[in-house]
Amino acid sequence: MTPCNVLLVSPQFPMATFWNNKAICMVGGARHSAIPLGLLTVAALLPADWTCRLVDRNVAALTDADLDWADLVMTGGMIVQRADCLDVIDRAQARGKVVVVGGPDVTSEPGFYAHADFVVIGEAETVIQAWIDAWNAGARRGTFTAEKFSVDVTRSPVPRYDLLRGGDYLYLALQFSRGCPFTCEFCDIIELYGRRPRVKTAEQMLAELEAIRRTGYRGHLDFVDDNFIGNKKAVKEFLPRLIAWQKEHDYPFAFSTEASVNLADDEALLALMREAGFFVVFVGIESPDGDTLVATRKKQNARRSLTASIDRIYAAGMFVIAGFIVGFDSEKGSIADGMVDCIEEADIAICMAGLLTALANTQLTTRLAREGRLYPLTWQMERFRAGGGDQCLLGLNFETLRPRREVLADYKSVIDRIYTPQAFFGRVSRAARKLDCFWPARKPPPRPAWRLAGLDAADWAALFRLLWAVVRVHPMLLGHYLKALIDCARDNRGALQAVGTISAFYLHLGPFSRFVSRSLAKEIEEIDSGRWQSPARSAPVTMSGETLRDWLRMGERQRPAPRRADPPAVRRRRLSGG
Repeated sequence: MTPCNVLLVSPQFPMATFWNNKAICMVGGARHSAIPLGLLTVAALLPADWTCRLVDRNVAALTDADLDWADLVMTGGMIVQRADCLDVIDRAQARGKVVVVGGPDVTSEPGFYAHADFVVIGEAETVIQAWIDAWNAGARRGTFTAEKFSVDVTRSPVPRYDLLRGGDYLYLALQFSRGCPFTCEFCDIIELYGRRPRVKTAEQMLAELEAIRRTGYRGHLDFVDDNFIGNKKAVKEFLPRLIAWQKEHDYPFAFSTEASVNLADDEALLALMREAGFFVVFVGIESPDGDTLVATRKKQNARRSLTASIDRIYAAGMFVIAGFIVGFDSEKGSIADGMVDCIEEADIAICMAGLLTALANTQLTTRLAREGRLYPLTWQMERFRAGGGDQCLLGLNFETLRPRREVLADYKSVIDRIYTPQAFFGRVSRAARKLDCFWPARKPPPRPAWRLAGLDAADWAALFRLLWAVVRVHPMLLGHYLKALIDCARDNRGALQAVGTISAFYLHLGPFSRFVSRSLAKEIEEIDSGRWQSPARSAPVTMSGETLRDWLRMGERQRPAPRRADPPAVRRRRLSGG
């Protein structure tokens, strides 16, 4: 077997996305929020005598010297990274490099990537050895397709966390399970990973935690599972082991994850997550309308009080971030008031509200295609070409049953109302009063003064960076930040760290919501003036890979500035971590 130099390249996220939290990273002393966990896992699957390097274009520029060093380039990512991923392929091939591309977007729509040298469709674990054998035999082109949902994740290796550079990321990540037991019509998770959640063993997870701990990192870890509690039995078996490990190592990490809202029904599970150190959970609420939830097959959210469910999660010491969607067929009229009321009553500060998007291979897309309502790919490609984005700007890629203008106006109304400073910080303060935050045994009583509310020197440094960012960038918001912190210090000191974390998100969400609102206003004005035309339903919904690549070519892209020196060790204690 011949040794090989492998360059793993993580494509950029466009700036105009909900999750591109550069402003928050600035406060935390990082360059990007999340790590490219998929590429780190692929690196761990490669032969031990192959040399791997990682270039994450969200934290560093990809240079010709990087490409010249490599024997082959591996890349891939999510749909929002598609434009930059295609750019990486072009650049690498222009330097004469063989390119291997894989990941969720490739699996969903491989036609976009047909010009890559190797295309890997599906989860890599079951086909990686076949690809390695082909490479060693001299093959330099091919497609490798994994059997769906066939990966035994108990054999998945510890990701190559050693490839990361210290201080680049706001938080690190790991994965416990793949798949989700629910059948939401608009979701592609069950198409990518199946309805039967596959879980790693406790021993695997503790090995991954230990690998991260050995890097010297301390702070926030995100379980990237699409539904952490999809297999409740397995989670309940794992969490006591996680709690014991946390106690043994003096609670080096605080955790976040994503879970279905039925988490609120299981008090024992909530207690275990609380004691393990979970402090944030993302839940998909989607709509406060019961008929819509049933119509979209999100029945786990129906027939329940969403406010009471969220309150039970708060009582377990976890802040809730929630997803909402506008544009379902079942919407009988304006839904803005109902959605805003739900958000306010449940005190959900951070809401990922977006427009319904028909993703490839979902039940929704299949139905819309059958009904002749899907827009041609050229329509969405134009929007990618204009600067990328996510469901906040690139949604509604189909003919809506309600007039499009009404849907856009509803969405704009929601965004405008939930992200005023008064509304956002009001929800932060009210939610903070409900949090019963877990103080691990390592936290001493709140003395001396800088230990107030369980915060240590690094935590206070992060809070001061937050306040300085507000003074420098949004001075008019300083009063709102200070009021939220003072209210929390008075009413529930244990939640002060969490409030600082959640408050920091407004540095991004405030400007981003205004950007989205302006974009929506422009499209609404185009509709009112008659300049907006619905794409022809008869237009083709597929295009050749070469044509798609032309559509997706973009102009000048934002390039990361030269990387500054690694921050001191104290900055490893991220604002959003322990």
